[in-house]
This record gives sequence, C-alpha cells and structure tokens, in this order.
Amino acid sequence: MSHDAKSGAPTPRLCQRVRVNEWQKRVADAWASIDDYEGRDDEFRNLIDTLAAELPDDDPIGLFERACAWDSTGHSDRAVPLYQRAIDGGLAGYRRRRAVIQMSSSLRNTGRAETAVTLLKAERDIDPSKLDEQTRTLADAISATLALCLVDTGREREAVSIAVAALATHLPRYQRSMGNYARLLLEPDEDSE
Repeated sequence: MSHDAKSGAPTPRLCQRVRVNEWQKRVADAWASIDDYEGRDDEFRNLIDTLAAELPDDDPIGLFERACAWDSTGHSDRAVPLYQRAIDGGLAGYRRRRAVIQMSSSLRNTGRAETAVTLLKAERDIDPSKLDEQTRTLADAISATLALCLVDTGREREAVSIAVAALATHLPRYQRSMGNYARLLLEPDEDSE
C-alpha cells in the first residue's frame, strides 16, 4: 500500500484507486440488477448515466458504460456512436475489446454487417501476446460475433469455418479433425473446378 512516509496517511494515488474501485463496484452492482428493471429501460439507463456522470464528460469508460446501457436496452443505433467515441477516446484493454465486439454486434443489428466484419477481423489480427489474459478470454466472442456478421453478408461457409474452428479448441476430442474441417470449408472445392 502507498502511504505517506511521514504521516502514514494514504497517498492521493491510493485514494484515487480506492475511489475507482468503489465506482467500478457500483457499476457492477448496477449491471447485476438489470433484470430488476424489466419494462423500465429508461430507469436503468438513467442509473448507468448517473454513474457515468461521476466521471469527466468524455471519459472513455463512462462513454462505454452508456453505450452498453443503450445497447442492452435495445437501442443499437444509440450505442454505436458512444462505443466509437469511447474507443477513439482511448478505451483500453478488456473494455476496448468488449466495445469492439459489442459495437460490431450493434452495427450488424443496424444493417452494417460489412463494417462489423472489417472491425472484427482487425481485432482478431491483434497479436494475443500483446494482450493481457483477461482480454484474450474474449477471442471466442470475437469469433462468434464475426460468424454472425459474415452470415449477414452472405458468407455462410466462412462463418461456419470460424465458428467450428473456435469450438474445436474446447472439444475434449476431435480437435484436430474439426480444425481441419474448418480450414477445408474455405478451400476451393476441387470437384467444381
């Protein structure tokens, strides 16, 4: 812990971390209560908005939380610009990756699946060794969202390939076979040539 050497009092940096942790806990509690707001979407969004308002106006985390609230209450169109502002404003790590996934899903919901495919493919291309472990856990969510977006763009074989490849890593057996089948879905059919 960081304490002042003379007085023994917590340093401003420690106090700031404690405040951030308390705020994040209140946000997590709000999200845990979303089902209690069934039919009262405006109230839930107001709850998240009130929490986000405790941060500076353009804080990327606040923008992200607001985007999530709009998204989770069926307003993908309102969520997309907030996700974009959060990302452009420097949202980092796990939240940034969540924002890319969620924004891509919202883009798909608003008829912009091709844009979502571009974003998700770029996200998949990030070297996993450059990411923290928590952020890496979202790799399958990227694949699942990408597969859905590909279906909407008429690229069903590629979608199935990505979904099967992601699933193969979790199977207790047949991982190699399923990985090969996923790859073969994208190779040209020799019989049709």
